[in-house]
Formats: sequence, structure tokens, C-alpha cells
Amino acid sequence: MENIVITRYQVHDIRFPTSEHLDGSDAMNKDPDYSAAYVVFYTNTRLEGHGMTFTLGRGNEVCCTAIEALASKFINKSLKALVTDMYTTHRMCTSDSQLRWIGPEKGAIHLATGAVINALWDLWAKAEQKPVWKLVVDLTPEQFVSLIDFRYITDALTEQEALSILRENASTKAIRETEMREQGYPAYTTSAGWLGYSDEKVKALCREAKEKGFTHFKQKVGSDKQMDIRRAALIRSEIGEEGVLMMDANQVWDVQEAIEWMEDLLPFKPLFIEEPTSPDDVLGHAAIRKALYPRTGVATGEHIQNRVIFKQLFQANAIDFCQIDACRVGGVNEVLAILLMARKFNVPVCPHAGGVGLCEYVQHLSLIDYICVSATTQGRVLEYVDHLHEHFVEPVVIKNGRYVAPLGSGYSIQMKSKSMEDYAFPTGVIHRYKAL
Repeated sequence: MENIVITRYQVHDIRFPTSEHLDGSDAMNKDPDYSAAYVVFYTNTRLEGHGMTFTLGRGNEVCCTAIEALASKFINKSLKALVTDMYTTHRMCTSDSQLRWIGPEKGAIHLATGAVINALWDLWAKAEQKPVWKLVVDLTPEQFVSLIDFRYITDALTEQEALSILRENASTKAIRETEMREQGYPAYTTSAGWLGYSDEKVKALCREAKEKGFTHFKQKVGSDKQMDIRRAALIRSEIGEEGVLMMDANQVWDVQEAIEWMEDLLPFKPLFIEEPTSPDDVLGHAAIRKALYPRTGVATGEHIQNRVIFKQLFQANAIDFCQIDACRVGGVNEVLAILLMARKFNVPVCPHAGGVGLCEYVQHLSLIDYICVSATTQGRVLEYVDHLHEHFVEPVVIKNGRYVAPLGSGYSIQMKSKSMEDYAFPTGVIHRYKAL
């Protein structure tokens, strides 16, 4: 790592036409084309750093432009200098006063921050010949805390509190690491519950998932209540009373509407309702939880824009499950802050992974959470969707309903060159063929 220097970068607009089969469809997002605003940092060696943020198609070009604005900051920078002070490196993206104005720390510029920072983590881990999760696990509590920007969250979590959490678990990290290497991390499936699927397809996918060892299943809701009731009954009959059912409204409801709609779905015993209303409405989430808990929980996170909103959700006792997203917030550094706050407030972390590349990313984050921060998998399960993994050099591996710990160097996010070429928008062969 001593002599590695970033020499150039390249940004790619990559889009997969998943809307053709309604993969990923829900009450809010009816025709998603899973897409990646993707960046590669090249160096004076053969090592490359890959990162991406996830979108649903149109708008990917906006994120790509934002990535261009940030990635240029790192040209001719030494990797050692960047990772020795990752706090400052992260602020190179979040504290540029002119770019910050179009955030701050939210929206397209923060999605771009996630892509760029994650690409640097990928490069760092490759230089150390470790997966990202192992790179973090091998840090001391002091090194871990030095990665985090505590600005705006010290009223919820201080550096000293963070150190105390990490030190409490430090002596037993090796035990949990061995467990994860041998057993993997528990997963749940969303692939059986997309809103646009037929009942017959949902039945078949539930049975297939059960055969693969899954015990937790998620259903998309919120478009039509009677259809939701019928679909919930169908899924419950397929997974049995021992199966765990979750529900996801993808932000489609007002607060009172969410409460009333869920009252009719409670007989099917959902573990939680995910994104019941606007992700920015902290008090709305709190009101929904007050009305529904303990009959069901409230979960959110995939659209929570930064650590500050997560802080408020924790402080307001508004959620029962924290669903971090690997690139909605500003990359690994900001995720670490959220993991620590979740631990302090005793809220289980169940990451969001419904999108291209997100499973590859978040498997690392759940391992970090378990080994370093929470020290438990109780009440925790990691989302899995069975889409597009074939496009990655080191795709996720699921065995008996659990994520197998990734062992390759980096962040598991490097896409195959052929896939990047074929699905490049609008020039790739897939998009040129569609246009005919």
C-alpha cells in the first residue's frame, strides 16, 4: 500500500431492464430497472477500487454526474494517506462547501459519496488482501472510532460511548468470526413477494425458498388492501405458522392510513411493517409504532438519508428494526456510526439489500455488526434478493438460508467487464437491442 497512487477514474451508467418481468416491483416503485451508478479508481498498480450506488433507472445519470464531481478529488492521492485518515477523506466528499449546498449529506450528492467512499474501501481492502469486513474486524476500537464523523450525533452517541461498546466486545471477536466463517449470517428472502408477481409465481417461489432453507419471507403491500389480505393468506399458508412474515409498504401511506391498513393485516402476524410512510417523517414513524406495537414492529432505513435521521428515529423510539443501506448514506464510514447508535439504543440491524449489488455490499456490514458491535444475531436477519448476482466477479453465496462469509479481497462489488459493457446505458448491446 505504501506506493499505491490513484491515477484516474471512470464512471459507468449501468442499467438492467428488470421492469420487463416486474422484478423489484412494489406499491411505490411499479417499474424499476435496477441500475448502478458505478465508479472505478485506477492506480499505478494493477489494483482497482470499485464502488457503486443503486438507483431504479432514470436518474442514474444524475448520480453519475455527482460521482464525477467527487471522484476527481482523489486523483494523484496516495492510498496510504487517504486511509490513514479516513475521517478527513470522508469529509473531502461531505464538506466541499459548494457541493454540500445541494445536499447537505442527502440526495444525489450523498448517493455519490457512498459510491466513491465505498470504492476507496474496496481498494484499501484489496491492498491489504482482505475482505472489507475482515479489514474492519482487525481494527482496534480506537482505529474503528477514528473512521467516524461524530458531527451532529454526539447528543446520541459520544466517541467514548462508541469506544466502550467496541471494547466490551473486542476480546470475543475471534469467537464470532470463527462462527461466521463456519455457519454464515442468517438471511431472509424478498424475491417471493414482489407486488407484480402472480399468485402462482409467489406460491412457487415460497416453496422454492423453503427448500433452500429460508424461514423469513417478505411481502410487498400497499397497493390494494384486499389483494394484500389475499396475498398474506396465501404466503402464510405456504410458510406455515412457524415461518416469519414481514411486510413492506415502500412509503406509500399517510400516517393514519398506515395504521388503519395494518390493522387488517395484523391477523397474519407480520414481524414488522417496513417503510410505512415517508422516510423523512420521524414523528410519523413514531406515531405508527405507538399505535401498532407490540402487535407488530416498524422497520425503515433504505431511504434514510444520513446518520442524523437515524439518530432521530432512535431517539424518538420510532423503529424496532434498523435497515441500513450500503450506499444510501455516505459509505462504510457513516454506516459504522449508525451501527453503533443502533447498538446503544438496542435496535436490531436488518440491512436493506433489495437491489443490484446491495447483497454483495451488505453481507460485509452485517458481519461487522455481529463481530464488532452488537455481538448477537438475535432478532437480526439480512435481506436477500435472487437477482443479478451473475454479473459480479465474486457474487454472494447463500447456503441453507444463510449468507456464506465472503473471503475474497475487497468489497465484493466488482462487476464483470462483459456485464458492464453489455448493460452500459445507452450504448450497451442490451439497450441497443431494446431500441430496435
